[in-house]
Amino acid sequence: MAPQTLAASPGAEASPSAKQLWPLALGSLGVVFGDIGTSPLYALREAVKTAQSHGAGSEEAVLGILSLTVWTLLLIVTLKYVLVLLNADNKGEGGTFALMALGQSVAKRSAPLILLLGVVGAAFFYGDAILFPAITVLSAVEGLKLYTPQLEGAILPITIALIVLLFALQARGTAKVAQFFGPLMLTWFAVLALGGLIHIIDDFRVFYALNPIHGVHFVFTHGVVGLMVMGFVFLVATGAEALYADLGHFGRRPIQLAWLLIVQPALILNYFGQGALLMADPKALENPFYLAFPAWALYPMVALATAATVIASQATISGAYSMTRQAMQLGHLPRMEVRHTSSASIGQIYVPLVNWLLLAAVVLAVVGFGSSSKLANAYGVAVMGTMLTTTLL
Repeated sequence: MAPQTLAASPGAEASPSAKQLWPLALGSLGVVFGDIGTSPLYALREAVKTAQSHGAGSEEAVLGILSLTVWTLLLIVTLKYVLVLLNADNKGEGGTFALMALGQSVAKRSAPLILLLGVVGAAFFYGDAILFPAITVLSAVEGLKLYTPQLEGAILPITIALIVLLFALQARGTAKVAQFFGPLMLTWFAVLALGGLIHIIDDFRVFYALNPIHGVHFVFTHGVVGLMVMGFVFLVATGAEALYADLGHFGRRPIQLAWLLIVQPALILNYFGQGALLMADPKALENPFYLAFPAWALYPMVALATAATVIASQATISGAYSMTRQAMQLGHLPRMEVRHTSSASIGQIYVPLVNWLLLAAVVLAVVGFGSSSKLANAYGVAVMGTMLTTTLL
């Protein structure tokens, strides 16, 4: 059977002009990078907690996991996704189905296997789109109980209300969303960088983590625990798949510029700051992200983090719309309503049925798991599964 191709979208057009480039890069901060940009809320904490609960020493765990974190960002996100996979578009579209269509066009004998990988990868991505809003919004709102334990009972209702609001806004389109979300996420990344810089001076030994040997040694000397920790370390790269899936919304160059100049430096600085804080004060493991800021800044940070996580969910949601449209074009899903939300860009769409199904699934995940720590294991499986199938494709 001859492989099908996807309809052309913005990425197939000429590269954006200099006037368009920076506004698109700013908009991508809200729609594309919100996902990976909120990983500092929970990723390092859960990895170090798991290592220490299985007997790893505090300093050894922090240095090993921090090394794995930095090199995961550099090798998987920067090298694999930003520099390589963003060039593997199918008429401007990215994501699992775009990669599948490209694979079928050059490896026709393997088309059935490639189709199977594409379907499995898409399934993992939809799992990502369900679990990500649940874990990130929950992890942000959970900051309230650090200094006000009485609010613990309000965490789930607040989380659900925010998630419902987010999905209700989707019909307005990613262009309008990006105009508001981009500047707010720029503030978020600036605060991430600042919070990390404040604490890097707590223990300069964190810079040893730049040596990948620390990460490799930790994995190979801790057996099953090392593999378990790697599952949590992959959470720092969550959003890389959404980054690729959202290629049709913004184009290659704006996404690459935003990552290399803003997002990656801010994330690395924040993880180093959390690592230095944990080496100087192991008790900060309760919540190293929030405890990296002064006590007076807790409530403003909870508000900013909550806004950032709501925004971050946009990346996987818009990626799920793109994935659904590609699946329909390739004949793998039945036809359903697709609304174009921008007169200037064909890549910006809204799929009502997908939106409301995702909302129902996210609310069920929040209620069923109840906390970000309990969600982390399931979410790690979804992230690893998606990345594995992309690598195989």
